[in-house]
Amino acid sequence: MMETIVWKDDQVVMIDQRKLPMQEKYVVCRGYRSVIRAIRDLVIRGAPAIGVAAAMGVAVGALKIRTTNLDRFKTKLDAICQEMIAARPTAVNLAWAVERMKRMADENIDSSVKGIKSLLVEEARKMLDEDIAINQAMGRHGQKLLKDGSRILTHCNAGALATGGYGTALGVVRAAVEAGKHIEVFADETRPFLQGARLTAWELKESGIPVTVITDNSAGYFMQHGKVDAIIVGADRIAANGDVANKIGTYMVAVLAKTHGIPFYVAAPMSTIDASAKSGKEIPIEQRDEKEVTHFQGRRTTPHGVAAQNPAFDVTPHRYVSAIITEKGIITPPFKANIRMLFASG
Repeated sequence: MMETIVWKDDQVVMIDQRKLPMQEKYVVCRGYRSVIRAIRDLVIRGAPAIGVAAAMGVAVGALKIRTTNLDRFKTKLDAICQEMIAARPTAVNLAWAVERMKRMADENIDSSVKGIKSLLVEEARKMLDEDIAINQAMGRHGQKLLKDGSRILTHCNAGALATGGYGTALGVVRAAVEAGKHIEVFADETRPFLQGARLTAWELKESGIPVTVITDNSAGYFMQHGKVDAIIVGADRIAANGDVANKIGTYMVAVLAKTHGIPFYVAAPMSTIDASAKSGKEIPIEQRDEKEVTHFQGRRTTPHGVAAQNPAFDVTPHRYVSAIITEKGIITPPFKANIRMLFASG
């Protein structure tokens, strides 16, 4: 299994997803601000992976704090955490991971600075291991929804590269294949960053799972011609009512799926569910640089003087979602009640 991100020699090492599939290069982050840059610049992306990166960023930042005074250490650590949370606003796993790191420091404030630093490193590494185990559990639950011979459409990349390892949406596909099922995948190219064409296709090819890349605007064609049996996507944030924020274009796929009577599944860990957001209207949508739309590989592809807009995510209302696959099980409508029940179960 590929390693998206690792902790090595008190540094954060991550595969540079901007270079894939042509080059397999790694970025070494020696300080927390380099982790923030890596998150913002899409060296690493995908909500669970961003969460792990943020935790490791806090840990590497803590190691660089040069004081033995607990109050000064805590002040500087809090400042690091605030910077980290601001890196990308939509993926709730980032804030969740940072808050967990802050809580670890707060709960051990009677320890020494050296002791807290060690605990933070241990916690970040633990979160990576937990993420992989969570994805595998999600896969075991979700694969039961897929029949042998299923043709799956996925949008963006929700595989090992978007997580600590194994994957959310692609984790379900992997688990189905491991269960002996024959699964084929259609990967939307996913403009403008081409996560589907570059990353999903690369992951599945490396895993020996049949994959076909299609343009974003041809998804309806393949559904209309009966070539898609189910859609599985990941999520960057899920509201308490089941509304799902995911890569821009997901909403269009969900509407098409509803029109053609095709199940639309979302695979995401419980940490992606934001119980404080009553609906998708409360989820902030990141607006990225227009150059990601007007340029490709540094070259302009649109006329000079033409404006562009580049929302990174959209929100799919829960009425278009057939089920949400989590590590605790599969959530079906009514989502608001069943999400609340799953949280209450611990």
